[in-house]
Amino acid sequence: MKPAATPVLLLVAPLLALIGCGIEVEGKGDALSPAASRPAYGDTFIQASIGDIAGLIPNITTDGASHEVGDLIYDGLIKRDKELNLVPQLAESWELSPDCLTLTFRLRKDVKWHDGWLFTGGDVRFTYETMINPKTPTAYKEDFLAVKDVEVLDPFTVRITYPKPYATAVETWGMWMLPRHLLAGYVQGGFLREAPQNRHPIGNGSYRFVEWKSGEKVVLVANPDHFEGKPYLSRIVYRIIPSQATIFLELKTKGVDYAGLTAIQFKRQTDYRAFNKAYRKYQYPANAYTYLGFNHKDLRFADRRVRQAFAHAINKQELIDGVVLGLARDATGPYKPGTWAYNPEVPGFRYDPARARQLLAEAGWIDRDGDGMLDKDGQPFAFTILTNQGNEERKKIAEIIQQRLREIGVAVEIRTLEWASFIKDFVKKRRFEAIILGWGIGLDPDQYEVWHSSKTGPDELNHISYANPEVDRLLELGRASCRREERKRYYDRLQEVLAEDQPIIFLYFRDALPVVSSRVRGIEPSPNGIMYNFNRWYVPKELQRYTSG
Repeated sequence: MKPAATPVLLLVAPLLALIGCGIEVEGKGDALSPAASRPAYGDTFIQASIGDIAGLIPNITTDGASHEVGDLIYDGLIKRDKELNLVPQLAESWELSPDCLTLTFRLRKDVKWHDGWLFTGGDVRFTYETMINPKTPTAYKEDFLAVKDVEVLDPFTVRITYPKPYATAVETWGMWMLPRHLLAGYVQGGFLREAPQNRHPIGNGSYRFVEWKSGEKVVLVANPDHFEGKPYLSRIVYRIIPSQATIFLELKTKGVDYAGLTAIQFKRQTDYRAFNKAYRKYQYPANAYTYLGFNHKDLRFADRRVRQAFAHAINKQELIDGVVLGLARDATGPYKPGTWAYNPEVPGFRYDPARARQLLAEAGWIDRDGDGMLDKDGQPFAFTILTNQGNEERKKIAEIIQQRLREIGVAVEIRTLEWASFIKDFVKKRRFEAIILGWGIGLDPDQYEVWHSSKTGPDELNHISYANPEVDRLLELGRASCRREERKRYYDRLQEVLAEDQPIIFLYFRDALPVVSSRVRGIEPSPNGIMYNFNRWYVPKELQRYTSG
């Protein structure tokens, strides 16, 4: 489990936790007798991923695929249960002092790393030291820099102190724990990415690593010694299939057991008997939004009037209706409608091309030669939108935006890139003018890592190089309180500032649309989605397809 406040870059429609919403289920599986349908060990579960993972130390990656695999290899001290409550995982219990300054964890005594070493408080302190090390290339440093000290009182008791109240103190320790006996030298030398652990990890989670063939697959096997018990599914294969269309073809031939559908696939291409017999479809609002982002180092986009103009030029309802067929909600900021931090009073930018042209003219962009295109200082307003290959929905979004901006005199080119290259060579290096991407947000509203002006480094998450002193102040105040009502005031104001500033154009919160093979049982939809109890999923013996240990 990643910390509740950890944002991740999304390749495709997210399959993340949700808050307080119903899940619709479609599809019927094979009927079995009660005796035959009881939980059973065995079988292989094949999951489709549109992009390859970036590495196998999830603490130093920012993409959803790496975190999804990492969640099975590594555990944290705490996790979220089906009702979104924080509950122990590697910890047996914890206690937070009334002044919110001292957090004490009592660890389980039966947790082992996959190589047999015992997991202890020394690993907890090592994880903390790794996260705050200036040489560690992580985007998630701030939660640990807020800590004053981590003391190992005995092998199974850890005391964490804070210099001042910290809103996400407990949730911070959902971070994946790291093995001190394997990584200490690499962390000290600043070579964590080069450590064997990043390609052949030894974790403490419910599944053990077997194989990673870049661009092809990642293979895991059930950990028989996991403290929660051996998972029922014996083998997990993540197949990297860099196209939503190809993934859909694999679903139709039963080549994968789990995938996310596009809206068109979900609503129009899967409503037939054979598919509904082979798979169950799920639908729920995901904790993620899609956006059009700008590089604020580009002087054109540093002008707020230009960003506001583009917000008026884009018809978000057109995107919601035409691209995702209504399976989304308008986004006015980075918080999901219906959650406690969401501010319903924040106004959106209505579709108004005339106002868009007016704002661009105020910024100096005028059609001076009558060719229908805006120019300034002798240069036409033309730029390129980048997004990832294989994601048809993002490509369609880009095409519609391209058309709407052309109508107001702005020329847009579209370029799609392979996921790993897109992130490594363009997003991290800030080699873009505009991007279409998705952010997966956590269950806590703290988004310091994404919006604070101090987080613009290549391994950090403020990819657009956004800076606003009031936003910085509100983010700092929001994470420095233990009282929800105080934090609510700060985050309400934060949304007002972001809505006015439009550092990115928040497009929509899309529904998650996963499908799972109907032979898989044990899925219990809940406020925490469907993946929270993955270790308890199983295939009855008579429906198992693959021989595995």
